[in-house]
Amino acid sequence: MDHLAQNAVPKPNPPEVGTVTHNSIELYWDLDKNLQREGNRDQWFKFSVEEEDSKTHTYGTIYKGYAKRYIVYGLQPNTSYRFRLKVTSPSEEYAYSPVVTVSTTRVPNCGEDLHRTVSMNDEESVVKILQTRCVNNIDVPDELGFTALMVAAQNGYTRLVSLLVEKGADVNQVNGSGKDSLMLACFAGHLDIVKYLRTHGASWETRDKSGCTAMHWAADGGHLDVLEWMIVDGSKVDVKDSHFDWTPLMRVSSITGNTDVASCLIEAGADINIKDKDGKSPLMVAALNNHESLVELLLERGADYSVTNEYGKTIDDMARAFGRQNVVTLLANMKK
Repeated sequence: MDHLAQNAVPKPNPPEVGTVTHNSIELYWDLDKNLQREGNRDQWFKFSVEEEDSKTHTYGTIYKGYAKRYIVYGLQPNTSYRFRLKVTSPSEEYAYSPVVTVSTTRVPNCGEDLHRTVSMNDEESVVKILQTRCVNNIDVPDELGFTALMVAAQNGYTRLVSLLVEKGADVNQVNGSGKDSLMLACFAGHLDIVKYLRTHGASWETRDKSGCTAMHWAADGGHLDVLEWMIVDGSKVDVKDSHFDWTPLMRVSSITGNTDVASCLIEAGADINIKDKDGKSPLMVAALNNHESLVELLLERGADYSVTNEYGKTIDDMARAFGRQNVVTLLANMKK
């Protein structure tokens, strides 16, 4: 700028940095109020972006024109670059801006980045990743076999569930154990997501590798609002798994002992005396697992305490054999 009159071309600010990726850098600059674009273009100030050669430390022009924005493409990932802006007047006087240094990002692992941002419920970053189209398969699984949709459904991220489905995520995709997003949402108790997935093709009939359906997992989760809606929506309450012939009521008897869930299932028509492949009834299973309140509820609702398993044993026999004295006492009171 030795030969340049200072008041002819004011020294510009360095270019601002916009979006940076692993192979591109966006630069932009604002017009000084004294560099108004009026009249013929040949009277306009011209802009040039110059890039420094890292070996020779000389600058070469990579853009020249009248725009206020330029994207530098074809860059190396995780690399530092230096740029400066040159402003040239109609009379060919010019001034340089200070240099700006920018580093490109690492090469993205888009599937990994998608899962990370979904786990953080970072909707804005998820949108950006999907817009880059670097994720070839939106249903790419993580190390546990979960898709991004499964993660969002399990964690109750309603907006992300909607976004992912709109972008093509498969609501019927299953993980390594055979669970789909609907099962995960039912277990976690996210009713709004359950409803959304149902309207977008998720099925009550899908079974995981143990033969359990969403109703089994909803019973395990114990969220009454989800269960009640599922029943109204047509989910079967007496569906059996493929390993033990357990219904949702049987799983409650075995795992949680939740009397509210049991009542909900029974009121919806669950068979209180149904038997599994070993001939055990929900009452027997509840007694073996020492769910005293559930045993009492099942007896009050009419469970048959005289039925026997495949070995001819009644619940009284089983309760005595396993030292469930509280159940023995309950049964004795029922027989009075």
